[in-house]
Amino acid sequence: MHINLIIFISSLNEPDVSKAMMKTYESNIRPVKGDIIDDPGFHPEFHNGYEVAKVTLNYAVDACWVSLSPLAIEVENIEVRRYIDHLEVHDWQELPKEKIV
Repeated sequence: MHINLIIFISSLNEPDVSKAMMKTYESNIRPVKGDIIDDPGFHPEFHNGYEVAKVTLNYAVDACWVSLSPLAIEVENIEVRRYIDHLEVHDWQELPKEKIV
């Protein structure tokens, strides 16, 4: 099954920078609300895992959409742009607004 992880990132210090990011895995393990997801893209200065907030299954296309708890960066040890760059290096991609489920 395609597991599509989605995280929303915004910053109080940089209100112009907010993005929805997505990474897709192929897995037989289906997350459930409350699970903690870890990924190498999560920068250690911010987070080492995010809680699953919502799971949407689409059996017709063998896909699972997993919304992770939003990341609102208030205390920034690094800039939000650097955090997004770190995600992108680890195969996270910006999710266009029209594709958000």
